[in-house]
Parts: sequence; structure tokens; C-alpha cells
Amino acid sequence: MKIPLIGLERQTRSIKAELKRHISRVIEEGWFVLGENLERFEKEFAEYCQTKFAVGVASGTDALLLSLKALGVGPGDEVLVPCNTFFATAEAVTHADATPIFVDVNPRTYNIDVFGARVTAKTKAIIPVHLYGQPADMEAVREFAEKHDLLVVEDASQAHGATYKGRKVGSMGDVGCFSFYPTKPLGAIGDGGLVTTDDGEVAVKIRQLRNHGRTEQNVHLIPGYTSRLDEVQAVALAVKLKHLDEWNSRRRDVAEKYDKLLEDLAQVQTPYCIPSAEHVYHLYVIRFPKRDALRAKLRDLGIETSIHYPTPIHLQPPYKGSYSSRLRNGEKAAKEILSLPMFAELTDEEVKYVSDAVHKYL
Repeated sequence: MKIPLIGLERQTRSIKAELKRHISRVIEEGWFVLGENLERFEKEFAEYCQTKFAVGVASGTDALLLSLKALGVGPGDEVLVPCNTFFATAEAVTHADATPIFVDVNPRTYNIDVFGARVTAKTKAIIPVHLYGQPADMEAVREFAEKHDLLVVEDASQAHGATYKGRKVGSMGDVGCFSFYPTKPLGAIGDGGLVTTDDGEVAVKIRQLRNHGRTEQNVHLIPGYTSRLDEVQAVALAVKLKHLDEWNSRRRDVAEKYDKLLEDLAQVQTPYCIPSAEHVYHLYVIRFPKRDALRAKLRDLGIETSIHYPTPIHLQPPYKGSYSSRLRNGEKAAKEILSLPMFAELTDEEVKYVSDAVHKYL
């Protein structure tokens, strides 16, 4: 049996006719950038996330960068970033001319652990990442941010539709940043991103920044960027948004099946979900001391896996030379974590096959 890590082609096949119909309409209308389809999707996504505004941009990285810029983060500022996340979270801080300060993670959830964060007079913001589809502990984050007068930039790129104490991710910070990279829980058919916020002034600033600093033709109020979510991606995302809750529910079903099938293996740590959160399992990440040997065995049995992420950001070349602090939880986890196949279309038979393969190795 061959089992992919993320069976994107299965999802696309299930909604292919609907996608083709809406994309064909965009082609026939001939308006491809900053049109009515984007405005409609922005409104729908804002309502879904329980926020007042949503602004579509070109990628999740741009969502982070433009948010930081709109909030006034820049030269001389420091931004707290978890060490175990995708590189773009720190990269955006650097491109905003600020300095990422890396924070260790909780050893069970792998989300940011604010209790170990170092705050200085230069610290201006914190970026909690809702990693693997699980919300960060936003109550702790908000209390920490209020205590130190910090801006909160949610990186919700892996957690579309997840909730924390009944609130959707992307609605609990000054801004929420989403990636629509195709493999995400809500993925485009190319690149895309979006910012959510309740602050009207911030929304206006991001709309300016995404389109060369202008709000009307040939009037450029600030230097900006070319970072627009196009009409084709907007209609594709609108189609998929209608299915997101259903897909997330199935992901939770798959995770529950994995949990039960692997619960007798004391050596394997399955994902931990904090009681106040609703996980959407963008990834199903287990932990095992002999991770590489297990991964090789699964590969031999036709099972695709991955590691999210094998090198903590503070040990990546751009930051390693200037960052000497040991972040032990993140560093240890990076040597043991393994992402098993996870997607809504994964069958019960495939879940059992993967679980049986793990048992076979152990």
C-alpha cells in the first residue's frame, strides 16, 4: 500500500467540478486582481473567523510581514518567536527590519512557552504560532502580552478553523495571519495569504501596503509591496471554505483513530490537545526516540512521512551565529518528532495500515 503524507489530489478530485465552474467564470469576466470575488471571500472569511476585517495578500509570509509593518514594528524592535515553527515566522520579522528573539516551546504541545521568554525594553511584539493545527495557550499569551505591553500577532497558518475557548484562531490577537499554501487545512491552488483584525486602521494600512501603498489609482501614500490575493485563488478558497468544517471534523476523526491504535505503545508519544482547544490536525505529529529508524521502516512499507521541523530556527544558518541561548525543549523535540500521513480523505484502512506498521517496527 502506498500512502502519501498529504493526499491533496484526493481533495481536489472531490470538488473538481465546482472549482472549474467558478474559475471559468473568473476567466470569462476577465477581472483577475482586486475584484469582487476577493472582496466577497474577505467578508466570508472574516465572518468565519469572528473578526471585523480580512485582507487577502499573496502569501502567509506576506501576511506576517505586512502585519508587522502595519503595527509599526521595525528597526530596533525585538519580536518573540517560538523556535519550533516554519522559518517564515522569523523571516518576516527580519524583513520588517526587527530582530526575532527565539523562545522555547512546551514539550507536549510544541507551542510557544511564554514563561521562558526574555523581555527587554526593545521587545515590541510576540508571535504565537498555532502549530500543527492546535491553538497556542492564548490566555497565557494575552496575559503575558498585557503585562509587558506587547502586540500579539497570531500565526494561524496551520490552524484554519481551530478554536480556543470557543474563539476562532485569528481573532485573539491584534492581527491573525493565515497561509493558504495548498497543503494547509484551507489551501489555495497556488500561493495565498490573509490577515484578520478588528482594527480598522490596521486593515486600511495593510490594504495600502499590499498594493504599492495606494488606496486609489496613482496616489501612493506610502512605499508598499505587490502582495495581492488574486481572483482565481479567492474563488477557489471560497469553494473550499464551505467544506472546511467537514474536513476538519474528519481530520479529528483520523487523529482519534491514530490515538486509539497507538495508545498501547508506551514509547510513542501521540499529540496532546489542551482541554480548552479544538485541534484541526493540520499534521499528526508523534514523538519517538528512534525517529529516523522508524521513518526508514515506514518508507520501506510505502508510507510517506515528514519532520516538522528537523532544525529549530535559532540553529538555522541566518540566526545560529548570533543566537547562543539553548532552547532545550525545541532542540530535543526536533530530534524525535515525526509527522504521519494526515488528511481528511485518509481512509480507516490506511490509518490502520500506518498504525500496524509502527507496531511492526517496535
